[in-house]
Amino acid sequence: MDGDRVEIDGGIMEGGGQILRVSTALGCLLAQPLRVRRIRAGRSQPGLRPQHLSGLEMIRDLCEGKLEGGEIGSTEITFTPGKIKGGTHIADTKTAGSVCLLLQVAMPCVLFAASPSELHLKGGTNAEMAPQIDYTIMVFKPIVEKFNFTFNCDIRKRGYYPQGGGEVVVQMSPVKELSPINITDRGTVTKIYGRAFVAGALPIKLAKDMSAAAVRCIRKEIRDLYINIQPVREPDDQAFGTGSGIIIVAETSTGCLLAGSSLGKRGKNSDKVGIEAAEMLLRNLKHGGAVDDSLQDQLIIFMALAKGVSRVKSGPITLHTQTAIHFTEQLTKAKFTVTKSEEEDPSRDTYIIECQGMGMINPNM
Repeated sequence: MDGDRVEIDGGIMEGGGQILRVSTALGCLLAQPLRVRRIRAGRSQPGLRPQHLSGLEMIRDLCEGKLEGGEIGSTEITFTPGKIKGGTHIADTKTAGSVCLLLQVAMPCVLFAASPSELHLKGGTNAEMAPQIDYTIMVFKPIVEKFNFTFNCDIRKRGYYPQGGGEVVVQMSPVKELSPINITDRGTVTKIYGRAFVAGALPIKLAKDMSAAAVRCIRKEIRDLYINIQPVREPDDQAFGTGSGIIIVAETSTGCLLAGSSLGKRGKNSDKVGIEAAEMLLRNLKHGGAVDDSLQDQLIIFMALAKGVSRVKSGPITLHTQTAIHFTEQLTKAKFTVTKSEEEDPSRDTYIIECQGMGMINPNM
């Protein structure tokens, strides 16, 4: 068997959990045994953290596969996939590890399962170094569904750093194949909206301050648009622990969605949280791409699986995106090209990511 195992070097490029997510999801889909070495070699705490392990265990269970080396701190795993089945699956990080990253690893697999799936993902819903669940619902969902599938995402409980304790339930049905996407015409920004939230012991005033600071910051650049950032206090029965943050989305005339977000933490001024999110949004608007920097790498695996040519116009290519392309090309027959976009305005730093997808067909349909 080892002769056929693909060797993955988990220490190169982005060098983090993303390599594990992309390669095990593709290994699962292609029934390709893998060995991943030097897991998170460049990180301050190398090896598997709880969220990586719970993601791996969920993938293993999804396809009745075999996982060796699956313990916290392990820097090498071998994964032997079986057949992807639907049904109910639970992944619990038991920490504030991001539920959105658990979804990233599972979603491509359950799309090609034998029957519908329900994923119970437990951990942090609004965590550092990962998309917030609000981003997943407000930006990722409507865009990724252009590949011609749908999913339902129900936030049962929100959970924050350091305890986690959140739960999200995702339901989706399998598809026969994915359609390619073309997101290259950004259009003009038509509306800006968002939510600034507090939960637990924090007063609603903090949410209002985040919202007001964000609006003031955006107003300096964009004067003529109505900006609606709702301050919200999460209901106590729907949130575990104390947390705060903000997400702001710009919607364009062609249906593009670009966002900026930030999380509050102890000792961080609420105005600063609002301004950080606003500045991130403005950067995403300034580069001229049709997707924001957070979405870029999340689309790569779907572009590779789709049938036909997908094209996405983005800002500067992030290291996460370069990493996703590298490992996706290593494991699939998909071919990516990245070219500088021929813009009328040379100050814009935009690129076209093009992919000739492998045209994955669901063998169960």
